Amino acid sequence: MVHLRLQMRRYADADSQTLNNPLSAKTAEESLMTAAPIPAGIVSPRPAWRSLFWIVLLTVLWIVLIYWQPIIPASGVPTTVHQLAAHGLVAVGLWLGLESTDLTPGQRRTTWLAIMIPDTLWFSLAWSAAINGVFRTSASSLPLLPLAIFLPVVIGAPLLLLSERVGQVLDAMPATWLVALQLYRIFGSWALAAWLHGALPGVFALPAGMGDVLTGLFAVPAAIAVASGTAQARKAAIVWNIFGLADFAVAITLGMITSPGRFQLIVPSVLSIGAGAHPDVLTPAFVVPSSILLHALSLRQLIRRRAA
Repeated sequence: MVHLRLQMRRYADADSQTLNNPLSAKTAEESLMTAAPIPAGIVSPRPAWRSLFWIVLLTVLWIVLIYWQPIIPASGVPTTVHQLAAHGLVAVGLWLGLESTDLTPGQRRTTWLAIMIPDTLWFSLAWSAAINGVFRTSASSLPLLPLAIFLPVVIGAPLLLLSERVGQVLDAMPATWLVALQLYRIFGSWALAAWLHGALPGVFALPAGMGDVLTGLFAVPAAIAVASGTAQARKAAIVWNIFGLADFAVAITLGMITSPGRFQLIVPSVLSIGAGAHPDVLTPAFVVPSSILLHALSLRQLIRRRAA
């Protein structure tokens, strides 16, 4: 008992000295503040895998729904809605990124308008052309659908990848945004449902649809990984971007060689996506080139972060 009282008295004396000596209190506080941080590499990967589980589940339910009710994808509403949502997120994300730069308010507005006005007009033009059958192979002798795919990329990629101001915005934005945004790629599962119904040839629908779905499924887990800030996560996001671009390379090639026209090499038993019918044609006419540009911007951002 006496020993316990002596021990308690020592603790009381130590606390009293700490309170009476600000320097020792400050030293103790600094020792707590300078504790070694937890390395990002040991952050639990459970949130990423949990998000993947739920996205897979919702994607399967979506495929079942559009297979059961083919009128849903045939209406063109899903493609239009998810692209309008992506368009709105790009607009908001671009503005928030500009707000984080050292540009003047006038420069921010000018940059935002210089990107969003052409993007909005492009979507409106592609949507209107698809509705009016402009991309149908019988509508013109010109390869209008390949032009709709490649022309925006040929014009937009150099402007976006070489612009210093766009680079400033990418530096200010979280790298997770451009990765997670392409979650909408899971809606490429409409091609799989169309194949199951016999509306698209399997030689096109299977590789193109599965590639889109896989890109969309891993968008959120890749973004969660990038948020950790590790070099391994950044490399994984770069691989994800390359996979997404490779999916488009395969899909575009198969779409061209299975569709009526000068590039056709395979004649399937049913018309392929390149026939130009609405709403399917919205995917190659707008979704594909816009997604290619998003991949290019994400790669530029990730490479700039690695160089920094």
